[in-house]
Amino acid sequence: MRKEDHIIQVNQTYWNANADSWFGATALPMYGVKFATEDELHLFGDVSGKKMLDICCGSSHSLKYHADRNAGELWGVDLSQKQIENARAYLERNGYRANLICGAMESELNIPKNYFDYVYSIYGIGWTTDLEGTFQKIASYLKKDGIFIFSWHHTLNYCVSSVPSEQKEQKVQNQLIFQKSYFDESYFSHPLDGSEIVLCNRKISTYVNALAKAGFCIEQMIEQTDRETIGSSADNDPKIRKAQMLPLSLCFKARKLS
Repeated sequence: MRKEDHIIQVNQTYWNANADSWFGATALPMYGVKFATEDELHLFGDVSGKKMLDICCGSSHSLKYHADRNAGELWGVDLSQKQIENARAYLERNGYRANLICGAMESELNIPKNYFDYVYSIYGIGWTTDLEGTFQKIASYLKKDGIFIFSWHHTLNYCVSSVPSEQKEQKVQNQLIFQKSYFDESYFSHPLDGSEIVLCNRKISTYVNALAKAGFCIEQMIEQTDRETIGSSADNDPKIRKAQMLPLSLCFKARKLS
């Protein structure tokens, strides 16, 4: 088995077992943890009548968000069959239907080409084992001038951590330390919920160059901690302290050129 296929299998096993625990997590209008929302950023604008494709659609809460705003056609892709089942049930409970496909975003899927006005992924794109290939596929799904929006963990989020507790007596609790090289894009296994996931931490330039190679023009890149967190005085919360000093998430909006 190829390394990439093994990684997909490990991650698929995790999501099939834990989909219910993440029901509704990190979905529009949220773009990420302690991050500006769509209500502030307005990256999508008016989606009335638009054809929407959600990559890593999860429980379909982001698809519902667009359906509530009169999107014309809903499509979703997810690696996990359990997520697809949850997504279909959730949309039906709310009076909506979507074309939902279970499959890896890296794979050749039964998705129409040059068809969508928007393709997006809310905290999902980082699961791909083939960033350039995935972006090229996404470009093929979009119409000319179609929009691709995605968010993910900020690269620095994995590289930097709060000062360990044993150092707090030295009154450096508001400092951060590098625990991992920014340049290290190797895959790593991470224990989660009694299981494991496999990810890699890509440089920002890796995303930028992959978008350019796939024929996208970047219109916006957002690295913005939400205002509430910036103004918080919760000095005892390491995640808040970290988010006040660097972005935990990032978001790109890109346009297909041809």
